[in-house]
Amino acid sequence: MTASRRPTVRTLRSGGRSNLPRERVGGVVVGGDFLGLGIARSLGRRGIPVCVVDDERSITRFSRFANYAVRVEDLRDERATTEALLETERRLGVRGWVLFPTRDEIVAAIAKNRDQLLPRYRVPVPPWETIRWASDKRNTYELTRRLGIPTPRTWYPADRADLADIDGDPPFALKPAIKENFIYATGDKAWRADTPGELERLYARACKVAGEGEIMVQELIPGDGRYQYAFGAFFKDGVSLGAMTARRRRQHPPEFGRATTFAETVDLPVLRERSERLLREIDYYGLVELEFKQDPRDGEYKLLDFNARAWGYHTLGGAAGVDFPVLLFDDQMGRTVGERQARPGVGWVRLTTDLPTVAVELAAGRLRPRELARTLFRDADTEAVFSRHDPAPGAAELALLPYLIYKRGF
Repeated sequence: MTASRRPTVRTLRSGGRSNLPRERVGGVVVGGDFLGLGIARSLGRRGIPVCVVDDERSITRFSRFANYAVRVEDLRDERATTEALLETERRLGVRGWVLFPTRDEIVAAIAKNRDQLLPRYRVPVPPWETIRWASDKRNTYELTRRLGIPTPRTWYPADRADLADIDGDPPFALKPAIKENFIYATGDKAWRADTPGELERLYARACKVAGEGEIMVQELIPGDGRYQYAFGAFFKDGVSLGAMTARRRRQHPPEFGRATTFAETVDLPVLRERSERLLREIDYYGLVELEFKQDPRDGEYKLLDFNARAWGYHTLGGAAGVDFPVLLFDDQMGRTVGERQARPGVGWVRLTTDLPTVAVELAAGRLRPRELARTLFRDADTEAVFSRHDPAPGAAELALLPYLIYKRGF
């Protein structure tokens, strides 16, 4: 890493390097945003020091629980991410701290470079041989077929001519097998095609972004947020030591959501069984979320996505009795972690993205005002960013809204 690209380090709190004992172990949150903020708050409330490493204007650095903020050039590139983490350890002396990646490309970079990072950090990310099953949806769906876990019908055209072999009926969803670059280039997670002609046009456009052979065509499961579910866990040695099943009632954007905006815990054992079967098969370790959608046509819960990291609404777990980042940290420190199950009926909301989503849903007639009032004022037990005990990140997010809209379409 050249001198001009060395990380910019800021000591934010009185827990700066000179005031933190050498033996004090903390957490390094790699990537900020509200997901990283939730990790920083979970650790900070336990008195665990926190370092935030980000390549964006992170709201997490404004938290009273953040001790260091490290601004780096790039966390999308594997080599740059690895070098940034190595340089952060050299400059701050955070040897032995626990890494908490917040984005898929960061997980992939850490998994592929574990041998370099392990002498410097505690690395709660499995080797690439495991992570590859989550990183590429083609691998994920190969695994689900082997295990008999339902998924939507999916086709893998090698080129435009292969579209003629698709024997399903529209609407279809066009998705990249590896989603990060597609999302950064387009701002979208997937595209909807309602006719064969539209499928051809969108496929050609998608291939220009991701390349031929990288774009999958998938049947579009009908249904709104009432049919969207997920299982989140801290998984170790074939067991979910922390477990949470949630219904993701609203997401942003509404059809192909990049992020959940309202979720609530539910009791749905079938999702835990299917998720644990998959995770045991690949000897998974760490934080994980698997997304499902119930198909109203046959009632089946079909796996859509596999996130090998903490997920956006993981703080719902803390409100429901399962603090996922703390469980992982304690395990990395060699402490005994008992099994915990999130209690059902607890709600989580991220108002900054939920309110625009609500406006769209109300206008489309998919949400009634009475249901909205109930979810916002009765069912939401915790908010992703705004907190009277840690108010600065909420104020920072409001101030950064123009930047966030420009950067990622928010």
